[in-house]
Amino acid sequence: MRDLSPVRSATVARNQVHDVFLCHAWPDRQAAANDVYELLLGKDVSVWFSEVSLRPGTDMRVAIDRGLVSSRMGIVLVTPAMLDKLRTDRSIASNELSALLRRSLLVPVMHGVTFEELDQVTPTLASRGGFSTAEEPMEDIAVKIAELVGIVTEEEADELNMVPATS
Repeated sequence: MRDLSPVRSATVARNQVHDVFLCHAWPDRQAAANDVYELLLGKDVSVWFSEVSLRPGTDMRVAIDRGLVSSRMGIVLVTPAMLDKLRTDRSIASNELSALLRRSLLVPVMHGVTFEELDQVTPTLASRGGFSTAEEPMEDIAVKIAELVGIVTEEEADELNMVPATS
């Protein structure tokens, strides 16, 4: 989290409609990306997420551009599907990623992949401080993201992390 202090400072200072823009690969939209979305909503984080933010009949690229501009920070859910998309095509996800990389407000969340694997595809993104579900559960990562956007304080995040997980 210390590595992400500059991101937190910049994010908290921004006054945007959404706290977070969730960038993900299309195949992850109904599974991993939706899980992240639900966890963040549970922490009172406002999320621009294509599955709920895009309305039928809207121009996807225009809507995504508006979502990027209206969000305080970006999260990139890096999964095997995202790595495949970034390796093989110029998909909308790669365009979103390019836009997010131009800003200093970007945090990768590794899910089922390592930073080393990401480094082989996009060293620029891999060099950013981020999180990995191999090191901590997504629930804890959601708390830390809420802390980054100023929804919870560091002390509140510590308290939330101390609550035992229930299954």
